[in-house]
Order: sequence, then structure tokens, then C-alpha cells
Amino acid sequence: MAFTRAPGKHRAASRLTRRRASMAGAAAFATTGVIGTLASPALAADTGASGVANTGLTQLAAADSLADTLADQAAAQEQEAEEAVAKAKAQAKAEAEAKRRAEARAQEIREEREDKERAARAAERERLNAFQLPVAGSYVSTGYQTGGSQWSSGSHSGVDFHAASGTSVVAVGSGTVVEAGWGGAYGNNIVIKMNDGSYTQYGHLSSIGVSVGQRVMPGQQIGLSGSTGNSSGPHLHFEARTTAEYGSDINPVAYLRAHGVSV
Repeated sequence: MAFTRAPGKHRAASRLTRRRASMAGAAAFATTGVIGTLASPALAADTGASGVANTGLTQLAAADSLADTLADQAAAQEQEAEEAVAKAKAQAKAEAEAKRRAEARAQEIREEREDKERAARAAERERLNAFQLPVAGSYVSTGYQTGGSQWSSGSHSGVDFHAASGTSVVAVGSGTVVEAGWGGAYGNNIVIKMNDGSYTQYGHLSSIGVSVGQRVMPGQQIGLSGSTGNSSGPHLHFEARTTAEYGSDINPVAYLRAHGVSV
């Protein structure tokens, strides 16, 4: 009726079985108080030279403790692995978000640059297509088709802008110089083929500042006013034409107004 089993290699009972056995033994001891006495002869008989009772209970307790330790280590390792995976996922997500933001910002920069380039091109087109007075702040002193013996055709083929000698004369718009030099009754004169295919003429100049083939922009100085050729005094003779030839003149005031110039 001993409560022990012989020492030796035996398959350890399951953890639940061991705990049930331990609980049953404790209960028996509490009830009878004699388990120690009854077991003493057997334990004494099994005591070896070492003087330690070898009932197998110590081995079972040690195995149980080792199993718990291994289980705790496995659980800790599993938790560490899960945390590492979660950290890697979070880092990958953060890197993906940073990349997305960088690409979005780069796209914004490209769009801003393209917008600025488009605006600059539009402004340049507007500037190139703009027209202005040939003499800044001046006014028409002699109108278009005014009659008189001083003109060989019997009437004025352009308009005269009031200008003292040496006043800056500018191109009214963008174009290419097709004539620059002496023009007979026009004196020193310049003819420009405008970008829209029309022609403008500037006569009686005291000096010429451009040459044939040269591109000119709106407001660019091309010469200085004077009284050369068939002229009664310093002023600028300005014509608008459909061709470069004399006789193709059109109303210069209407021409300038059609291009947005207040005359």
C-alpha cells in the first residue's frame, strides 16, 4: 500500500495527471495525517547511499518545471517574432507613405514649373502681339488723307505724330525690317513687315538704328525723329500698308486702334 513507485526510467505522466496525483496525495495527507508514517519504511528502504529519497516525484517536478520554462521561452520567442513582423510591416508602410508623398510633391513641382512655363509663354506671346504708339505720349498732328499740295498724291498717305527732333521712335509691334535707308520724299525711313503680314513705315527720321532683316519687338527703338526728306519741320510720318510698296496705305489710326492702341 505504498504511495510510491520504484525509481527508474518511466514515461512521465501528463501534466494534468501529475497535478491530479499531487492534489490527491495532499488531500489524503490532510485527511489521515498518516501518509508520511506509512510511507516511511518504503522510503527508508529505497534510500541509497546518498540519503535522498528517490521516489520519482523529484524527477517529475523537475520535468514539469523544465516544460514550463521551455513553454515560456517558446511563448516569448513567438511574441518577439510577432513584434518583429509587426515592426517590419509598420516600417514598410511608413516607407511606402514617404515614397508616395515624395512622388506627389515631385508631381506638384513639375506641375508648378509647367504652369510657370505656360504663363511665361503666354506673357511672351502677349508681348509679341502687343502694339503701341510709335512715339510715346504723342498725338496726331496731321490726319490721314488730309489734302494739300505738299503731297505728290494730293493727300496725306499716313499720319504725322508730333515729335521734336531726336525723339525716340519705336516699332509699333513685332516684325522684320524690310527697308532701312533713304526713301526720297520720306527722307530717312524704315519699313517693317509685321507678324500679321501688314507693313508699317516710319519717315523723316534724323537717324536709323536698325538694318534690313533685323527682327524687332514692340517698343524697341528703331530710330530718332527728324525732318529729313519732304518735311516742313520735325515730326514722325507713320503709315500702315498692306504691302511694302507706296500706294497700299490704309488708315493708320484705325490700324493702331484695331490692335488695341489708344490714339
